[in-house]
Amino acid sequence: MPNPILRLDAADNVLIALADLHAGQQVEFAGEHYTLVTDVPAKHKFALQDLAPGDPVRMYGVKVGTATVPIRRGEWINTRNVRHDAETYQFRSRVPCWQPPDVSKWKDRTFLGYHREDGQVGTRNYWVVIPLVFCENRNLALLKQAFEEELGFAAPPVYRRHVAELVRLYRAGQMDAIGKLNFESGEGPPEQPRVFPQVDGIRFLAHQGGCGGTREDSNNLCGLLAGYLHHPNVAGATILSLGCQHAQVAILREELRKRAPQFDKPLLIFEQQRWGSESAMLAAAIKETFLGLAEANKAERRPAPLSQLCVGLKCGGSDGFSGISANPAIGHTADLLVALGGRGILSEFPELCGVEQELVDRCVTREVAERFITLMQDYVARARAVRSGFDMNPSPGNIRDGLVTDAMKSAGAAKKGGTSPVTAVLDYPEYSSVPGLNLLCTPGNDVECVTAQVAAGANVVLFTTGLGTPTGNPVAPVIKISSNSSLAQRMADIIDLDTGGIISGDISIKEAGESILDFTIRVASGEIRTKAELTGHEDFIPWKRGVSL
Repeated sequence: MPNPILRLDAADNVLIALADLHAGQQVEFAGEHYTLVTDVPAKHKFALQDLAPGDPVRMYGVKVGTATVPIRRGEWINTRNVRHDAETYQFRSRVPCWQPPDVSKWKDRTFLGYHREDGQVGTRNYWVVIPLVFCENRNLALLKQAFEEELGFAAPPVYRRHVAELVRLYRAGQMDAIGKLNFESGEGPPEQPRVFPQVDGIRFLAHQGGCGGTREDSNNLCGLLAGYLHHPNVAGATILSLGCQHAQVAILREELRKRAPQFDKPLLIFEQQRWGSESAMLAAAIKETFLGLAEANKAERRPAPLSQLCVGLKCGGSDGFSGISANPAIGHTADLLVALGGRGILSEFPELCGVEQELVDRCVTREVAERFITLMQDYVARARAVRSGFDMNPSPGNIRDGLVTDAMKSAGAAKKGGTSPVTAVLDYPEYSSVPGLNLLCTPGNDVECVTAQVAAGANVVLFTTGLGTPTGNPVAPVIKISSNSSLAQRMADIIDLDTGGIISGDISIKEAGESILDFTIRVASGEIRTKAELTGHEDFIPWKRGVSL
């Protein structure tokens, strides 16, 4: 590593340690020498100058905190000497000025996707089975077991075989052998042949909502589920309803009309209280779903322009390198796609705290900017109403790895959105339709956010992580991108791409972003299955619009 420290912006008054630094160690930056007065762990920051209580701490050119005690030049910045703080923001009448990246090498590229009648193009071909209320989750589980095992969609039973071996040894009285047993890792035996090879899977979206909450909860749930029904990766759906719940079939149909007035996919609805017999309803659901799958199996991949890609931009399990390597890398990928006419969805509103002004200034119209401001202020008000706040967003893992305030975390998280103008701002659970960078109001919570991004139309999700997380989604491939090479090596079973070379200086952000786009095209075409797909991570959690950070 040529230099173990980094400064991100000329206005910053902190430097970032790219490797562990020790008290008494001298480092040089921009012709000046700094003597560390404390140890500074890798990924953390130290003061570039003496700071008094109340002085702002700046990183990425914005305020990310305020000193709470005197901080000496060369001293480690941490939660004991800095608290969360951020600048205020407002609408300023500005026209975004953006220089798009050169996309000449991409303009004729295509991906192989599933063309739907409404003009959307899917990267996968799924059938979904959805309960309108948690009361139907048992029936959902029965259908899942029946369909996945008989149609060849079930994961290989490698862990069942582990348990079977333990049972055999236990019954034989060989307890000592159990302690010495070392199961080999791997995916186990090959998957059995699928009955419907053109169908990527049948997905079962179990959840705990639909009744017992507020009407806002049930309406939002229906809107979210309508987004999945309208999604280009979905060929058709089976809906299980009890009948008396808040999330009524009529609400689902109305939400679907908002997103797809001419909706024409197969939609099979079974309401248990009208059937009376549970077994009769399930038998009918099985038969009609099987016929729907047979029809979905007729779909074939055909070339589509890259403008048909809509990428969710997400980070989770972030570390102090995320905002330096992986996040700006997928930000460049997003810029490339926007320049090609595609869409990017940047979410996690609690993790845009402190960079609101930059995003407001990037909005293409006053209406778009004011909607962003309104949604941010409403989110803040909801958090304060329950004695919470965005300052509580960083997790213990975030803090341990250098993200000591929410504004510091947010400044790096926002880099996922690249530099392009903000063309639309969406409230949860609205659907994305405007080309360009869209902002979607969601929590930072990994699964709640990805669930919402896919409901908004993301047909691929780019997910960066510095600490490691296995998050996936039932219908959209989630590409995991590590911020550091150590993680990519340690958790190779969940990481698809590594941007640690940016930290070591072996690759530029631009080169990494282009490499990610290449990989995304191959994933979108079905050439590559992501690690989350291979390991069966199909996480799905609807946001109840409460205070989730």
